[in-house]
Amino acid sequence: MKERIFHTIDAHRSRFIETSRYIGEHPELGHEEFEAYARLTALLEEFGFTVERAVLDIPTAFIARYISSKPGPVIAFMAEFDALPEIGHACGHHLICSMAIAAAVGLKAVADETGGEIRVYGTPAEETKGAKVPMSAEGLFDDVDAALMAHPYHAYEHSGQSLAMDALQFEFFGKTAHAAANPYEGINALDAVLQLFNSINALRQQQESHVRIHGIITEGGRAANVIPDYAVAQFYVRSANRPHTDRVVRQVLHCAEGAALQTGCKLKVCNYEYSYDELATNETLSGIYTRNLTEMGISADQIETGKDHGSLDLGNVSRRCPAIHPYVKVIDAKHLLHTVEFRDMAMTGRAFEGMLFGAKVLAATAYDVLTVPGLKDRIREEFNRTVGQASSAAGECAG
Repeated sequence: MKERIFHTIDAHRSRFIETSRYIGEHPELGHEEFEAYARLTALLEEFGFTVERAVLDIPTAFIARYISSKPGPVIAFMAEFDALPEIGHACGHHLICSMAIAAAVGLKAVADETGGEIRVYGTPAEETKGAKVPMSAEGLFDDVDAALMAHPYHAYEHSGQSLAMDALQFEFFGKTAHAAANPYEGINALDAVLQLFNSINALRQQQESHVRIHGIITEGGRAANVIPDYAVAQFYVRSANRPHTDRVVRQVLHCAEGAALQTGCKLKVCNYEYSYDELATNETLSGIYTRNLTEMGISADQIETGKDHGSLDLGNVSRRCPAIHPYVKVIDAKHLLHTVEFRDMAMTGRAFEGMLFGAKVLAATAYDVLTVPGLKDRIREEFNRTVGQASSAAGECAG
């Protein structure tokens, strides 16, 4: 039946490539992916899926379902479709969404015989306020037996690790004054931001190698002869797991409190984007994916060990159900994600072929979950043994 899955994907390849190319040529930022959303949901309905739109009142989030004629496991394919500011689809999300739909359509061709339910989750804004975070927090993945996606890249990689992450915004409130005539009457908010950076730079020396703390100044005054009464810095704080990240965040907050105390400023702290948990790869499920990859012609020595590529909102999903996030080779040159070189190569025929290949591997993996006796239970047993159900809340700055 896998051959039927592959044949179905090939039979509709032009539709999947057309959709991917259009989204790649019309990049939209997170939570603004209205054209991509319209095309993806219409395509899923065309292939017989029932689509729930604006999930959790998120305008571009959706869940598409096909419930087969027999009971069985619930399979979820993840569709991401947001672009990056200025450089567009340099992370290949235009490939990810079409790969998810192609895999779902291929699997649907055999679902009435295998049983089970197929879902495609349209998850906006992975690069910023990833919709997988509130969707996870609201339990929308809790009944899923396998959550699958593959990320475009210049190499094949096993599903590996990601970093837990908090996005912190620090606002300092001071008092304006003429910087030459009466500076002693001012309270310099920019000085507080600079003190914060200096303190965090010192803090980094005492951190383990997996910790990342990096930030920018988004507000720092308007005129050199006016002492700034308002300044803002934004930081990402990351580490290998949620407990350690929470510990580092507390240290960073102490740095901010110290900066406010030193300068006399008032301080406001909030999360300006959602917090992401680390990815908990389900190794049983990952092994099935790898087996299908090798059976489809990719030798073991071509598959690299899964690396840390930053932070993923799929990490939050992986705290609620078994999940994997391998990387699939779609370009041959070694261009990194989030570069214009990768963006341009990800719009070539080679990239679209890699997308369709990834869809076949995902669908074949899902087919095994649906049909191999005891596999679903082994996947769930590992999940219950290794993963807690807690995931980060979807907090954000107010106002």
